[in-house]
Amino acid sequence: MESVREIIIIPCSGIGKPTGTVGRAATYEVVEKLRPANSKTLCLALLVKGDKEALNMVHQHPCITIDGCPLECARKNVELAGGRLACGMKVTDVYKDHKELKPETVLDIGEPGRKLARLLAEMVAREVDDIIAKRGAEKNG
Repeated sequence: MESVREIIIIPCSGIGKPTGTVGRAATYEVVEKLRPANSKTLCLALLVKGDKEALNMVHQHPCITIDGCPLECARKNVELAGGRLACGMKVTDVYKDHKELKPETVLDIGEPGRKLARLLAEMVAREVDDIIAKRGAEKNG
């Protein structure tokens, strides 16, 4: 039976892109600080290579993907794996509304990038809450 309280958050690998680093920072903010009791993360590379534990996680739990660019590798790979995609988010969409928060580099996104990551993390945390509330209502209704 599905754990209504556990959402899997999967950021892209984002190799070479500051927006990928922002997505990973937002993911850790959610799973470690904002919603540690209700969320987990997994490495996208494990899913891509067909790791059984990663596949089980995306099949059994609702997933939120966070992509650093419009290619949406995380979202596409969750879908290809037959995962339960509940929400796909893109760092670039959030950045479009907050141009003042441009991340600096891949290794150091700087204070603007950290602020962008926190903003994104808050959005993801709200999605976690919404998914849990919806699943709970479906289960009780």
